[in-house]
Amino acid sequence: MRSNNARLPNLADEGIPMRSFSIRTHKHTQFLDITREVQSALSDLGIKGGVVTVFVPHTTAGITINENADPDVTADIADALDKVVPWQANYKHCEGNAAAHVKASMMGSAVQVIIEDGRLQLGTWQAIYFCEFDGPRSRNVWVR
Repeated sequence: MRSNNARLPNLADEGIPMRSFSIRTHKHTQFLDITREVQSALSDLGIKGGVVTVFVPHTTAGITINENADPDVTADIADALDKVVPWQANYKHCEGNAAAHVKASMMGSAVQVIIEDGRLQLGTWQAIYFCEFDGPRSRNVWVR
């Protein structure tokens, strides 16, 4: 990797604000619909159009967009992840939460959504889900 020692732009200096909000999870594995909180952050920011990034600054939690009409969908996702990444395995990470790190990496730490007229442009059945894999905990979500 080559460095040209150029200063990366600070987005706050460029007038691109950020909002954060906190959530509390109550289960070891939990999918929380945070769509309303993200929309509220957009309203607070006054963003009318473009693309928003929703970022989770944690290594044992992730974020995804999926169906919100049937709670069995997120239950099925959690079950599938448990089958692929079981809690008890021959992990090298010694803190006992290696499966949470793997699941968080599989889900990802950010999603982007188009904004039009100040509203998130999600499909009819879509919602933004915070994915907890090492709860219960207090967590943060960043919106920019």
